[in-house]
Amino acid sequence: MSAAKKYKPMDTSELLDTENLSACIKKFDSATQNPGRSAFAAQNMNSASAAAASTTNGERLPNFSKLGAHHGNDMRSASTTSNLLNRMGAIHNTKPGDVKKIVIKNFKAKPTLPDNYSEDTYVKLEEAVIAIQLSKPIKYSLEELYQAVVNMCSHKMDAQLYAKLKELTELHVKRNIKLKELTGGSMDKLILLEKINNWWLSFCQQMIMIRSIFLYMDRTYVLQNSSIHSIWDMGLDLFRIHFAQNNVVQKRTVDGLLTLIEKERQGSTVDRGLLKSLVRMLCDLQIYSSAFEEKFLDATNQLYKAESQRKMQVLEVPEYLQHVSKRLAEENERLLHYLDSSTKYIFLVCCGISILMDILCYRHPLIYNVEKELLAEHLTTILQKGLDALLEDNRLNDLTLLYGLLSRVKNGTSELCGNFNGYIKKKGRTIVIDPEKDKSMVQDLLDFKDKMDVIVRNCFEHNEKFTNSLREAFEFFINQRANKPAELIAKYVDMKLRSGNKGTTDEELEKTLDKIMVLFRFIHGKDVFEAFYKKDLAKRLLVGKSASVDSEKSMLSKLKQECGGGFTSKLEGMFKDMELSRDINLAFRGHTLSNDRDVTNLDLTVSILTMGYWPTYPPTEVTMPPQFINPQQIFNKFYLEKHSGRKLQWQPTLGNCVLRAQFDAGSKELMVSLFQALVLLLFNDKPTMSYEEILAATSIEDGELRRTLQSLACGRARVITKTPKGRDIEDGDQFDFHNEFTNKLFRIKINQIQMKETNEEQKATEERVFQDRQYQIDAAIVRIMKMRKTLSHNLLITELFNQLTFPVKVRTHIYTNQLNLSHLFNNYFRLQPADLKKRIESLIDRDYMERDKDNQNQYNYVA
Repeated sequence: MSAAKKYKPMDTSELLDTENLSACIKKFDSATQNPGRSAFAAQNMNSASAAAASTTNGERLPNFSKLGAHHGNDMRSASTTSNLLNRMGAIHNTKPGDVKKIVIKNFKAKPTLPDNYSEDTYVKLEEAVIAIQLSKPIKYSLEELYQAVVNMCSHKMDAQLYAKLKELTELHVKRNIKLKELTGGSMDKLILLEKINNWWLSFCQQMIMIRSIFLYMDRTYVLQNSSIHSIWDMGLDLFRIHFAQNNVVQKRTVDGLLTLIEKERQGSTVDRGLLKSLVRMLCDLQIYSSAFEEKFLDATNQLYKAESQRKMQVLEVPEYLQHVSKRLAEENERLLHYLDSSTKYIFLVCCGISILMDILCYRHPLIYNVEKELLAEHLTTILQKGLDALLEDNRLNDLTLLYGLLSRVKNGTSELCGNFNGYIKKKGRTIVIDPEKDKSMVQDLLDFKDKMDVIVRNCFEHNEKFTNSLREAFEFFINQRANKPAELIAKYVDMKLRSGNKGTTDEELEKTLDKIMVLFRFIHGKDVFEAFYKKDLAKRLLVGKSASVDSEKSMLSKLKQECGGGFTSKLEGMFKDMELSRDINLAFRGHTLSNDRDVTNLDLTVSILTMGYWPTYPPTEVTMPPQFINPQQIFNKFYLEKHSGRKLQWQPTLGNCVLRAQFDAGSKELMVSLFQALVLLLFNDKPTMSYEEILAATSIEDGELRRTLQSLACGRARVITKTPKGRDIEDGDQFDFHNEFTNKLFRIKINQIQMKETNEEQKATEERVFQDRQYQIDAAIVRIMKMRKTLSHNLLITELFNQLTFPVKVRTHIYTNQLNLSHLFNNYFRLQPADLKKRIESLIDRDYMERDKDNQNQYNYVA
C-alpha cells in the first residue's frame, strides 16, 4: 500500500530554532513510544473490518485508550534522535519544488487484544449502562467507553455486545413497568400520568445517552444487518412490548388521558403539556390507534350524542348552531395542540359548495365524529325547526353559519337546498294565491326575490345549486294562479312608466325594469302579459302619460331580447304609428294654414292607429258639437287624398281636449277627456241641466256619462255643482256651472274616473289571448305539413313541441337571452295534447290537410 503527497520544503530558520527542534524530537518520541498500538492500527487498515474501525465517514477515529501497558517501550529505538536529525537534514537539503514520496507499509504482525479484554470491557460497559438507567454517575469517561465499543466491534464481538445491551434494556423496562405505584389502584389518575410521563421522558434521555456510547455499533453492525433494530428503535420496541402486555398500566394510562380530556371539554383547566407528552409517547410506541384512538372516539361519540340531544331540546336553532361552531373550534384546537394529527383521515364524498360536482373531502376522525353527532344526526330537526324562522327574519349571519356547518356533513347542502326550495314555494304561494294581496303582489314578489338573492349570494356563497333551486321555486309558485300574475306584472310596469310616477330617477327606473324582467321570465302566460301591456302602453302613448320615451323603448328592448322580435312586433308598430302621426299632423297644419281658414282657431291633433297593432276598441257613437265635426271632416278629406283605399274610424273614447273657461276669479284652462269636454260645452248654451238632458244631448253611454259627471262635480276640481249633493250620480240630478270655482293653477287637469276592469272584460281579454294561441298553433301545423307533405300524428306533435315548445307535459326551464324561435315560445303558455288534436281536426275540416286513406294515424298536406 503506497501513497504520494507533495510537501512544502521546511524553512531553514525553523530548523535553527532549538525550541522547535526539541519539540519535533518530543513529538517523534511520543509517536514511536507505543509501537503495539501503531501496529494494531496498521493491522486494522489491512483488514476489511479494521478499515471501518479506523475511519468513519472518511475521517480517522481517535484512539482513546491503550490496549495494554506492557507494550509501552518494547519497540523504542536508541537511534531515534539521530534518525530524526538525519531526516530533517535531508529535508533541509531538498531543493524547493522537489517532490518527496512517502511509502506506507502494513505491519508484519497482526495486532491482538490483551487477555480477558472482552470480559473486562463487558463489565465496564454494563456498569455504565446500569448507571445511566439508574441516573447515577459513570465511573469511566465517555471517550473510553466509546473506544471500548469500537475495539469490540473491530474484533467481531458486535453481535454479543448488541445482545447484552438489549438484555440490559429489557430488564430495565420490566423492572419499571412492574412497580407497585404504577400497577396499584389507589393512586390518583393525575399523579399516575405524571409518573408515567416522567418515566417515559427519563427512558428517552437514557436511550439517547446509551446510543451515544454505542454509536459506532449503531452505524456499523446495525446498518449491515437489516433485520436488527437500531438502538433507539430497539428501546422503543421493548418499551412498547412490555407496556402493551401490561394491561393494567396501559388501561390506567388511557383512562387517565380520557378523564383529563373530558374535564377540559367540561370547561376545567388541565395540563396540556402532560397530555401532549403522553399522546406523543403513544404515537412513538405506535399504539396510538389500537390503545387510545378507538376508545377516545367512542368517548367523544357518547359525550356529544348525549349533549346534542340535551341541547336540541333547550336551545333554539341559532343558539345551537353557535354551540356547534364553538365545539368544532375547540376540537380543532385540541387536535392542533396535543392530539395526533397524522392519523389516517376519513375519505368522504360531499356535495360541492359552489359548483355542481362532487369534490373529495378529508376529515380527521375526531372532527368527523363531532360533526356526525352534532349535525348529521339532527340535520332534519335543525332544518325543520329553524330554517323557516331564519329565512323569515332575514338572519344573514345565522344563515351563513348554518350553510358553513351543513356543508361539512354528507348531504348537508342538498338537504338545506331542498328545504330552502320548499320555503320559497310556500311563502311565494301565499303572496300569489290570495286575491286580497293583488294590489301589492308584484312589489311583494320583487322584495321577496331581492331578499332571497341576497341570501343566496351572501349566505350560500352564490352556490349554483341554490341559484337554480331559487329559479325553479319562483317559476313553480308564480304560475299556481293562471294568468293573474302576468296581468298584474303588466299593470305594475304601466304604473312605473306613467308620468305620474314621481321621485324615481332614470337609473332607479332602469333597475326596477330589470327586476321586473326577472319575474317576467318565470311566468308561463307571456301572451297574457303582452295583451295587458299593449293595452296600457296604448293609453300612455295616446294620452301622453308616458314618463320617458327612453324608458319605454328600454322596456321594449328588454322584451325583444327576452322573447324575440315576434313578441314585440306589434308594440314596435305602435311606436311607429305615433311617429307617423306626428308627421301627418305637421302636414295637416300646413294644409290648414294654406287652404282651410275655418279650422285655424282649433288646434287639432290626430293619432292614426293601425288596427292590427293596437288593442281592439269597440266603436262608440256620440253626438259631437259642430265645432268638432267640421275639423274631422276636413282631416278625413286631407288624409284620404294622400292614402286612398284606407278607412278612418274615429274613437272618441281615446280623445282629450284643452278648454278655456271663464270663472268669476278669471279664466282657466281645463285639461279634460273628450267626454268631459262634450259635457262642459253644453253649459255654454244653458247654465243648468239635468242628467237626462245631458244624456240626450251627448249620447254618451250611461255608465260612462255617470263617471264623467262624477269627475266634474264630485272630484277635486269641481267646475260644475250637483244637486242634491253626494258622491253618486242618480237620475234626476241637476247640474250647474260653478262660476265661483277657484284654483291657484292656471292649467288644471281633471282626471277621468277610471272604471275598474270587470270580470267580463278580463275574460274577454283572456279569450282574445286564447284565440291568438289558436292562430299560432294553426300556423305552426300548416308550416310543418307544407314542408313535410306527409307526417304521422306522433311526429307532427313532436314537431309542434320543437317549434312552439309549449309546456305540455314537461316543464322546461330556460334562463337565457338567446334570440331564437324556441326561446320565443318557451314557457309561453300551457296547453294539453287534446288542444293540439282539436286544432288538427279544425284544419282538416277547413281542407288544409287530410287523413291518409290507408292509415288514419297519418296526415297529408292539401295544396
